[in-house]
Amino acid sequence: MAKTIYEKRTVMKTSIQKLIDFHNDPKALSRLTPPPIFMQLHQDNRTSLTEGVLEFTLWFLFIPIRWIARHEPGPTETSFADRMVKGPLASWYHQHIFEETSEGVALIDRLEIEHYPGIKGILTRLMFDGIPLRILFFYRHLRTKWAVEKT
Repeated sequence: MAKTIYEKRTVMKTSIQKLIDFHNDPKALSRLTPPPIFMQLHQDNRTSLTEGVLEFTLWFLFIPIRWIARHEPGPTETSFADRMVKGPLASWYHQHIFEETSEGVALIDRLEIEHYPGIKGILTRLMFDGIPLRILFFYRHLRTKWAVEKT
């Protein structure tokens, strides 16, 4: 299985603490889910951004996609990651990195994903790769920027 690596970087006029606070909000994931997808939360036992498990269903119109994600430390002190424990793909590892810059803070989303072979892989590529992935993270960065740059 070939691994896909995707990265989206946006500089925001905010602080690292505001980005952490935004992502700590229990409503953050539903705010970051673009229509027409609906996120239904089943369980959130996270104790921090770097520890705990989220269980949810993503509804693509009438198609439910069940997902379990474990939160863990990211590659830097100001980051966290979520790793798919159970879900539609062979693997999904998503790093959320907050990096100070001279213009503010860079939000960097770095993904490593693998698809199953066959029809299942074709379907997940249509939903979680290429153009849909770019649209998802364009939307997520825009929503985050609106939230953390409010005065």
